[in-house]
Amino acid sequence: MEYIFRKATQTEIPQIWDILQQAIVRRKEDGSTQWQDGYPNTEVITRDIEKGVGHVLTFGDVIVGYCAVLINDEPAYAEIEGRWLTDGDFVVYHRVAIADDYLGKGLAKKMLRFVEEFARNHGIDSVRADTNHDNFAMLSIFERLGYVYCGEVYFRGSARRAYEKVLT
Repeated sequence: MEYIFRKATQTEIPQIWDILQQAIVRRKEDGSTQWQDGYPNTEVITRDIEKGVGHVLTFGDVIVGYCAVLINDEPAYAEIEGRWLTDGDFVVYHRVAIADDYLGKGLAKKMLRFVEEFARNHGIDSVRADTNHDNFAMLSIFERLGYVYCGEVYFRGSARRAYEKVLT
C-alpha cells in the first residue's frame, strides 16, 4: 500500500474530526495554547471540504492525516510584521494533523511534500504556513523541510510565526 494525498469528502468529516481532536489534545499535553480555543471544529472542516480545500492523507482505506490547502487565500498574510521571501502566488496550508496511531512515521513531512507537489502542479513556487510560538513539533518540521522564518502574522488576536519555502 502507498500513501495518497487527495481532496476530502463530506462523508469523511467524522474521521477527520477524530484526528483533529487527537491533535488538539496533543497540543495541550505539549503545553501549547494552539487549538485550545474551540478552533478548529467541525464547522471549519465542513467549510474546508465545501470550498474544495480540505485534503486527507490516506494509507489504504485509512485516513491518517488532514490539512487544508489553499492558493493565495490567507488575508492575514497581507499584514505580516516582517517580509515574505516572494511577492507572487503562493500555496498556504492550515490545520495539519496526523492520527495518533500513525505518529512517528514522518507523515506530517510526507503530507507537506505532497503540498509542495500540489504547488508545483499549479505552477506556484512558494509555500507559506504559520504556527504558534509554542508548537515545537511544527516549528521543527518547518526547520527540517527548509522553511524560512519571515515574521509574525495575527489570527484571532494572537501572534503566529510565519514561514515560507521557495520551491526550486
